[in-house]
Amino acid sequence: MTKTTADVQQPRNIINVVGAAIVRDGKVLCAQRGEGKSLAGFWEFPGGKIEPYETAREALHREIEEELLCEIEVVDEVCTSSHDYDFGTVVLTSFVCHLLSGTPHLTEHHAIRWLSPSEMLTLDWAPADREAVRLISAMDFNRK
Repeated sequence: MTKTTADVQQPRNIINVVGAAIVRDGKVLCAQRGEGKSLAGFWEFPGGKIEPYETAREALHREIEEELLCEIEVVDEVCTSSHDYDFGTVVLTSFVCHLLSGTPHLTEHHAIRWLSPSEMLTLDWAPADREAVRLISAMDFNRK
């Protein structure tokens, strides 16, 4: 029996990314993906690809400075999840972060909202973000 190219499974493109659940005054920043982008309209934690020379935390600092024009403190890793999309497998590591300076600006996203953790469940999240949303929605950021 001869194998055709259709029978041979091609290796999936692995895309390592980071996401920031930025907390301010007990609320979490949620960002809606802009038109013309893959997964347009879905909500996500802002962030982006990890470059080969970066750690996940370094990538998150860089991405938030570029995307939102503000500075964060990366505090705790929440989880790493993955999802197979048609364009590849996204491996997302999400972190709880605190806003240090600046006000988030819309440079890449269509909209942003500051929501309490429990309110986050009302949004239509990108599949790779859903595990982190589930975990973060149960957290209380108002504790002193």
